[in-house]
Amino acid sequence: MTVPLKEAVADTCGGKGGALGALIRAGLPVPGGFVLPFAAYLAAVGDLDLARHAAGPNGLAAARQAIEGRPVPAGVVAALADGLRALGDPPVAVRSSAADEDTGLTSAAGMYESFLAVRGVAGVTEAVRACWASLFSPRAAVGDQSGGDPMMAVVVQRHLDAEVSGVMFTPGGPDEPTRIEASWGLGPSVVGGTVTPDSYRVAGDGSVERAIADKRTRLDREGARLVVRDVPAGVRGRAAIDDATAVRLAGLGAEIAALRGGPQDVEWAVADGRVWILQARPVTAAPPLADPLTRAADGPAGALVGTPGSRGAVTGIARIVRGPADFARVLPGDVLVCPFTDPAWTPLLRMAAGVVTETGGVLSHAAIVAREHAIPAVLGVPDATGRLLDGTLITVDGTAGTVTAA
Repeated sequence: MTVPLKEAVADTCGGKGGALGALIRAGLPVPGGFVLPFAAYLAAVGDLDLARHAAGPNGLAAARQAIEGRPVPAGVVAALADGLRALGDPPVAVRSSAADEDTGLTSAAGMYESFLAVRGVAGVTEAVRACWASLFSPRAAVGDQSGGDPMMAVVVQRHLDAEVSGVMFTPGGPDEPTRIEASWGLGPSVVGGTVTPDSYRVAGDGSVERAIADKRTRLDREGARLVVRDVPAGVRGRAAIDDATAVRLAGLGAEIAALRGGPQDVEWAVADGRVWILQARPVTAAPPLADPLTRAADGPAGALVGTPGSRGAVTGIARIVRGPADFARVLPGDVLVCPFTDPAWTPLLRMAAGVVTETGGVLSHAAIVAREHAIPAVLGVPDATGRLLDGTLITVDGTAGTVTAA
C-alpha cells in the first residue's frame, strides 16, 4: 500500500513524491520516508462520486466534507502504521503530492495541505485525510491542471528540526546566479512569506553577495505542535547562513537542475549542521532580475520601496486585507495590500490586479503564484497596511519594487 520514498515516481506518487524519489536515487540528501500513492486515495474515495458532490449546490464544500466524513480504510491505517514503525516512529512531515503539483506547467505552490511535526498513527491518518480533502479546497478550485479527475498521493517523511531553512532558485541561464533565501527555524516562515528572509546570490565562480534582513520571528517544533517565537534582537540581523553554506547549496542546486533537466525551485533546511533537500520542482516563472541586493535606496518622490516580486506595473484601488474577514471586500482589479499572503488567500490572487506585502521574499509562495498569474507584486514593504489608505488609487511597479499614489 505504501511506496518507499526512494522508489517513488510521479505516475503513481505525484509530482512531489516523484521528484524526491529521483533525488534520493541520485544520492542527494533527502530525509527518508514513504509515499501513500494515488491507489490508496482511489481506494479510499473512489465510490464517493466526488465529481457529483463538487457539481452540486454546495460545490467544493460538499466534496471536501464527503472525504472528511469517510473513515480512512483500515488497510491504509495499517500501512501507515507499518511505515511509521519502519522509520522508528519519529515526528514526520505529511505533505501533499497531487497529480498536478510541482509540474513544469504549474507549481501549485501552497495550494494543497501539508503538515509538520505530526506524531503517531492517528495524527498521520488525520493529516492524510486532510491532504486528500484539500483537493477540493477553494484555493485548489477543483480538478488538476491536466483536465482529468484530481488525485492525491501523500508523502510522509522524517521531520527535521531545522536551525535554518529557505528556498533556492537555480540559474535559468549561464550568466545567472543561484538565488537563495534563508531565515531561522522551519521553512514555512520563508515559503509562506511571514518573515522577510536574507537574500544571497552565488555566482558561477563561487562568489557570494548577500543582503541580510531583520528576521523578527521563527517557527519551531515544540512537541507535536508548531510555535512562532520572537528572534532575540541581537540575532535578527545576523546572517542565517555563511558563504560556505551558500556555495554548498548552490552546488546541490546545480546537481538537482542537471538531474531534473532545467531550473529548479528547491526547498532546503540545515539541521544538526547538515544541509538537507526537502523539495524540488521546476521554476514556472522566473522572478524579476532585481532583488534586495539591487533594490533602489529610494524610488519616485513619496514612493514606498520593497522587494520586486513579480514583473509589470498596474494601477488599482488599494484594498487593505489583514485576514479572512476582509476577503469579501476585495473586488476584481483591486490591489491586495496585506501583512503577508497565507496559502488560503490564493483565490484572492486570481482576482487581484497586484499585490503588496509587508513581509516575504521573492522566492515565497505568494511571489511564485503572483508570477504564474502575471500579477505585479512588491514584497517586504514595511507597514504597508498602515501607510497605504484603503480605497485609494495606487500604482504597483513589480519590476522596480515601488508603490506610489496614483
